[in-house]
Amino acid sequence: MTEKIVQTAGREALGEFAPDFAHFNDDILFGENWNNTDIDLKTRSIITVVALMSQGVTDNSIRYHIQNAKNHGVSQREMAAVITHTAFYAGWPHAWAVFNIAKEVYADNAPVVSDKNKFQNEIMFPIGEPNPYGDYFVGQSYLAPVSTEQIPIYNVTFEPACRNNWHIHHAKSGGGQMLICVGGRGWYQEYGKEARELNPGDIVNIPAEVKHWHGAAKDSWFAHLAVEIQGEDCSTEWCETVSEQDYNKLK
Repeated sequence: MTEKIVQTAGREALGEFAPDFAHFNDDILFGENWNNTDIDLKTRSIITVVALMSQGVTDNSIRYHIQNAKNHGVSQREMAAVITHTAFYAGWPHAWAVFNIAKEVYADNAPVVSDKNKFQNEIMFPIGEPNPYGDYFVGQSYLAPVSTEQIPIYNVTFEPACRNNWHIHHAKSGGGQMLICVGGRGWYQEYGKEARELNPGDIVNIPAEVKHWHGAAKDSWFAHLAVEIQGEDCSTEWCETVSEQDYNKLK
């Protein structure tokens, strides 16, 4: 699956002061341009480093893009060759400055960006801690409270191929659950029906007394907000796991 680049730095830094610039930065530059598949992300990362170095940019922006290039498969040897080649056209002082930054990024003790941290950068809600209901999940999931007042809302994050068991939200009246998908790709299925693919922005309304499961696709992290619908005498009944045979039939 092609990784999708998601950027929020513009809105975080300038969302209130310059909302148009934040929009252009996050949604156009990174949202549309960086996700254009005519150039692969490794090549696009190299081009960006070259462009910034040629302008003499040696602040955190080029550090970010060198780290981004590393994350997208540019080796230390390749990065050294890129900077050396560009030095003949952009200037030796620029090369020295960028080399000093690249050495730090490629140092053995440089922080490793985990898959979990990468996914955290794609979603606006915290991933949280390992799910205390993990006994009812296949694979690793995480839980983070978003709201504990008025209407309980939790962000549930699934590592690739993680899913919860079949389960039922019981209620004498009202009850049930709503899922709001916020990142990655996943699945939802009601008992006796076809599974439904889930992507960011999708909403699932789950009535009380409906047996169902939800979780991540095999090749993607996945996160959704779980909104607990208020009702009378609400409880959750956990049932059997989703069979490997049935799960592996999904894309």
